[in-house]
Amino acid sequence: MPVPALKLKANAKPRVLAGHPWVFANEVEALLPAEHDGEVVECRDRADRFLGSGVYNSKSQIVWRRFSRERAVIDTAFLRAALTRAIARRQEPIPNSQLQITPGDCRRLVWSESDDLPGLVVDRFGETLVVQIQTAALEKRSALVGDVLAEIVQPAEIIFRNDAPIRRLEGLPLEVHTRSGRAWEPRWVKIDGFEYWLDLQGGQKTGFYLDQRAQHPLVAKYCAGKRVLDAFCNQGPFALHAARAGAAHVLGLDSAEDAIAAARRNAERNGVKAEFAVANVFDWFNDATRAGDPLWDVIILDPPPFAKSKSALEGALRGYKEINLRALQRLAPGGVLATYTCSHHMQDAELRGVLAGAAADAKRKVRVREFCHQPPDHPVLVTMMESEYLRGYIVQAE
Repeated sequence: MPVPALKLKANAKPRVLAGHPWVFANEVEALLPAEHDGEVVECRDRADRFLGSGVYNSKSQIVWRRFSRERAVIDTAFLRAALTRAIARRQEPIPNSQLQITPGDCRRLVWSESDDLPGLVVDRFGETLVVQIQTAALEKRSALVGDVLAEIVQPAEIIFRNDAPIRRLEGLPLEVHTRSGRAWEPRWVKIDGFEYWLDLQGGQKTGFYLDQRAQHPLVAKYCAGKRVLDAFCNQGPFALHAARAGAAHVLGLDSAEDAIAAARRNAERNGVKAEFAVANVFDWFNDATRAGDPLWDVIILDPPPFAKSKSALEGALRGYKEINLRALQRLAPGGVLATYTCSHHMQDAELRGVLAGAAADAKRKVRVREFCHQPPDHPVLVTMMESEYLRGYIVQAE
C-alpha cells in the first residue's frame, strides 16, 4: 500500500527546503484526511521530489514533522535505534556496547526533533525517567515508548508528564500517570552535589530545570564573599551554589509560594545559609522603600519565558529590558549580572539588544564575561532555531 504524501504549494517558500523539519498547514496544497493523524506520511516538493518521512496531524498548525530523510516507520525497531542513539550521544559506551547507566545521574536523554523523535522529551532523575509527549504520533505509541525505554535504561519507574498546555495544539488531552500505575512519592534527589526535594509527578515541568545545571557552578565562581540576589529563584539552585561557594549574603526571590517553600527546605537540607522570600521581582525592584538598601555584587535573572508566542515578542522585549535595567541599577560597581532567557522566540540578537539598551539607560559600561547556552544534553539543530531556547550572558558592570 502506498504511503500517503503531502505536497508543497507552488508559491510557498517553506523552511523545510532549507533543512527545517517542520511543514505548516498553509504550506501544502491540501491536507490529508483526519484518519492519517498520528501516522507516518511522506512530503514532496513541487517537482515531486521526496523530502522525507514525517508524522502528520491535521489538527495542528504544524501538520508534518520530519523524523527521517529516508522512507521509515515508527515501530519498535525504529524507536529502539533512535532512543539508543539519543542516549549514547550523552553517555560514553562501555566495552560490551551496552549503555553506561549511572544510578545517580540526572540529565536530559531525549530532546524531540534534535533526536529524531518529534514531540518526545525524556529527562532522567537517577532511577526515574520523566517523559513528555507532545505529538499525536508519539501519543499513539506511548506504551511502546515506555516499553523501549524500560528495556534500554531499566529505570525503577517512568512518569508520563503529559500535562503541558502545548498538547492542546495537537488536540491531545492533559494527563499524568506512571508506567507502573503506582503513585510516585516526592523524595530527595541528588543533583550536582545538592539534594533537592522533588515531586516529579506533580511539580513544575519535569520536576527540575536540568537545562541550567551548567550555569549554577559557573555563576557561583563569582560569588565568594559577595552579596548575591537570585531573582526568579524557583527551587533555589543558583542560591544554593552561591551560598556553598562562600557568598556573604544570599537572597532568593520568586512569586510562587511553593517554590520558595521548596527552596527553604533545600537550603536547610544541604546546610547552606540563604534567605528566600515570596515576591514579584518587578515590584520588588520598583519598591521605592528599597532605594537606600545596599547594592548587590551579583544578581541572577532567570525568569520564565516572557515570549511564549511570536506575537508576544514585542511585549516580552520590553519586560526583559525593564528587569535588566532595574538589576543594573541595583548592581554595585564592578558587580556581575547573570541574565538568561528561555524563549526560543527571542534570539541572541534580541537578547543582546535588550542588554545593550538596559546598559545605556542605566549609564553603565557593561562587558561580557561569559556567553551562555543550553547544555549539550539539550542539542541544537542548526537548521531548527526552535531547538535552541536557552541563552544568556554573564556581564560585569563598571
